[in-house]
Order: sequence, then C-alpha cells, then structure tokens
Amino acid sequence: MKFADDTKLSVEADTLEGRTNPAGDVDRLEEWANKNLMKFNKDKCKVLHLRKHNPGVEHRLGSTQLGSNSVERDLEVLVDSKLNMSEECAAAAKQANRILGSINKGITSRDKEVIIPLYSVLVRQHLEHCTQFWSLLCKKHVDRLETVQRRATG
Repeated sequence: MKFADDTKLSVEADTLEGRTNPAGDVDRLEEWANKNLMKFNKDKCKVLHLRKHNPGVEHRLGSTQLGSNSVERDLEVLVDSKLNMSEECAAAAKQANRILGSINKGITSRDKEVIIPLYSVLVRQHLEHCTQFWSLLCKKHVDRLETVQRRATG
C-alpha cells in the first residue's frame, strides 16, 4: 500500500516457509522502486512483527538490514506488535489533558456556554481519534478517556 510518501508491505505468514518468503517481496519492492526512479530511505524502513509467537525474522532491503520496532505509527495511529492499543489511548488522553489544561489556564470564564464549545472543538477530537480502529474493548481505556471528560465537566 502507498500513501503519499509512505509505503507498507504486509505479509501473513502462518508457516516457517512463509516467514522467510517476505525477503522476496522486499526485493521485488526495491526493484519496482528502482524502475520508477524512487528511493527508499532505508534508515526509516522498519519491520513490525505482529503477534506474540512471531520469531522476528530479520529482513534486508538490498544490502541494508532493516531495523525492527515494537511500536510503529501508521497513519497517525500507534500500533504495537501485539495489536494492543494502550499506547494510542494513553497518547490521546495525554493530548486531550494538555489542551484541557491550556483552556483552564487561558479562559477565565467557567460558563458552560464558553467551556462546552471549546471542549467540543479542541478536546473531544483527541478522545475520539481512531476509536473506530482501536475500539474501546478494555475498561481501563474507557476509564482513562472518561477521566479527561469528567475533568472537563467537573
């Protein structure tokens, strides 16, 4: 998949043979890039091994060994190797709290007519960011985001 200057190569491997096959896919991707006069910034190319029993096979792009991360930002969503969205939830709550703090420091009025529109426009978007993707399955995630909400309305 390509998104502007962002390319993703994903491979599902459920056999040992399938785990070593992505090397061929990476080679074909580099050939395609060379034919189209594109270059990959190999320092930014990373591998994210999903699932807990993944042995983490190392991959190369040409002669460069690709680094591996346990968490990657993909289209503004933090994804970890276990598909756990705790970091995404924590980042959303932190950003919402930061903005809420700025509102509290910068706005002297506590009237609902002032605070609710500011909250709706500036804070809520962070609490709702990508919730369709990472769906609030864990109670701790719901509680964390609702804490920010209670702080705004309390």
